[in-house]
Amino acid sequence: MSSKNVFTLVLLAATFAAAASAQTTGVPEKRIAFSVDAAKTGAPISPYLYGQFIEHIGDLVNRSVWAEMLDDRKFFSPVNSKLAEPTPVRGRRANRWRPIGPDESVVMDREHPYTGEHTPVIRLDGAAPHGMQQAGLVLRKSKTYAGRVVLQGDPGAEIAVSLVWGPGPGERQTIPITGLRTTYNKFPLRFTAGSDTDNGRIEIAGIGKGSFHAGAVSLMPADNIRGFRPDTTGLLKQLRSGMYRFPGGNFLSAHEWRDAIGDPDKRPPRWDFVWSALQPNDVGTDEFLFLCELLGVDAFISVSAGFGDARSAAELVEYVNGAAGTPMGSLRAANGHPAPYRVKWWGIGNEMYGNWQFGHMALKQYVIKHNLFAAAMRAVDPTITLLATGATPDEMTVNELALPLTGKVVTEYGSEADWTGGLFANCLDNIDVMSEHFYSYDGQRFDLSQNKKVPVQESLVDAAYRAANRVRGKVEAFQEYLLRIPSLKTKPVPMAIDEWAFTRLPANLKQNLANALVFHEMFRHTDLIKMAGHTMGTSSIDYNSTEAALNTTGLLFKLYRDHFGTVPVEVSGSSLPPTPKYPVGGDQPRVNAGSPTYPLDVCAALSGDGKFLTLAVVNPTESAQELEVGFKGVELSGQGKVWRMTGPGVNAATGLGRNEVQVVESPVNGVPKAFGIAPLSIDIYQFERR
Repeated sequence: MSSKNVFTLVLLAATFAAAASAQTTGVPEKRIAFSVDAAKTGAPISPYLYGQFIEHIGDLVNRSVWAEMLDDRKFFSPVNSKLAEPTPVRGRRANRWRPIGPDESVVMDREHPYTGEHTPVIRLDGAAPHGMQQAGLVLRKSKTYAGRVVLQGDPGAEIAVSLVWGPGPGERQTIPITGLRTTYNKFPLRFTAGSDTDNGRIEIAGIGKGSFHAGAVSLMPADNIRGFRPDTTGLLKQLRSGMYRFPGGNFLSAHEWRDAIGDPDKRPPRWDFVWSALQPNDVGTDEFLFLCELLGVDAFISVSAGFGDARSAAELVEYVNGAAGTPMGSLRAANGHPAPYRVKWWGIGNEMYGNWQFGHMALKQYVIKHNLFAAAMRAVDPTITLLATGATPDEMTVNELALPLTGKVVTEYGSEADWTGGLFANCLDNIDVMSEHFYSYDGQRFDLSQNKKVPVQESLVDAAYRAANRVRGKVEAFQEYLLRIPSLKTKPVPMAIDEWAFTRLPANLKQNLANALVFHEMFRHTDLIKMAGHTMGTSSIDYNSTEAALNTTGLLFKLYRDHFGTVPVEVSGSSLPPTPKYPVGGDQPRVNAGSPTYPLDVCAALSGDGKFLTLAVVNPTESAQELEVGFKGVELSGQGKVWRMTGPGVNAATGLGRNEVQVVESPVNGVPKAFGIAPLSIDIYQFERR
């Protein structure tokens, strides 16, 4: 492009004032102008910025990506018709095992359990069937279901397993068990449903003499991929997320990784005291690493610094990365994976700054614990990248943690409430990346005068930028650490925001606008932010027992991952974000998030091969907008495309049963001097370079 065609922009105070007033109305008073300088580039956008975080949280993992259909398949709870229905966990009530025959025909053997604390023993009584059943299974006609049952029994016992899809005698398939022994054996199951039902059941019953033990039972759709659902994992693979973090989350701090390796039928079921739910321990370390292979992402494993200890963490590193000749590596090989997994990314603990966390301790104690963990883990594998569990002052403040520690609401740098600062000061040699978390809530802000989160009535624009402001606050904190801690100049530590979300909303267009603004704020700071983990990985899909679809969130992640560039370039503009309307501290940074195109937000990036320039524009207002644009440092061919995501309103969504938010691709002819930006839209433009 010739110099005479370059659109030169001047930041005008009058325009800034108009933008500030627009914080309430969401509509600018003047046309917004911006310029892209492709000669001024930033650090590349890592694919890890599109990463995902996932933890069990009740049955979230067990029902979203894992294909198991049965609850309590290893009989943590007694089999008894008089037991109350289990409490719903995150909206779903688990199915209960009930006796076939009188309650007294099923007792729990605590002296010789197959796994866990007890195993059901069914006492037989001649021709009357005795056993147990679980209802609530979703079955589809002609679909095949496969599994196994682990049994031992007396020679006089005749056992059968049935899948039932209706009340009639012909609306079931029964598999007789042959070869029953007095020692436990696994018997394969394979059924084909005869009709659709949302209340099918499985029955394990016997007639004859004596008794039998049922150690474990499993049933999955036969098309599972080593236990994983092909539909949900296929959708998640499309997102090319770069990285998945597992297994915690708060779940991590009371988790024992050894409970979740080896023969899945022998893994003891455990009660998760964090989320008040049963965990069968079917999805453990090996399953997670296979899931990463299935999705084409890198693994990030967090070790328990709550109830866990340094030796246990080091042994997990050896289990995952050690040679087959090491003690833990040989255990991994015996479990079916002789080659080391070579996982690079390892986090020590989860939110250990929080008093809600199992194993929480004071900062002055925790820094010692972190160093012990790091030394033990690196002794096993010196090549790993270690992440510390930090909390910048904004995080400590909004979680109301500063006041009881320091007597002040706002966390002061260098105080005992400055968790990240304390880790930097005491553990820098043992930190490669600092982990940071944030959750921003629709309709809620942190009020410094009350030291608590309060409801807030705010414009759509203010709501949309709320989560991005948390990113900006963390960037400001790291800039402050760089000034206060000289050793960070010789050993700079990047940031991983490995849990984040704009929440208390369904996956709708309003949430997408906020999420896109978070992307943009991270893209502006790629010199510092190298990784992110959106909560949860499964929040990108809608799913039930038989169906799955990408939802509005999934469409957003796919849009940016597929079409936005990887080398950020400078964007200047004529409309700065407004000055803060609330006191600085907590969720209010010193400088509001956003590009100098307020209320719109613009990011630009070159493709990795340098062949394309991409522009991403977010319009979090309900008004059409217009952008004037100039380009520097690049010549464009005039051939382009735009992908536009929008919908009929902020509550619009896409997923199972809904298709209101769509991404539409259109050609762009010529190099525009202005862009028309639709209301409530997220656009990505792509232009070829000459």
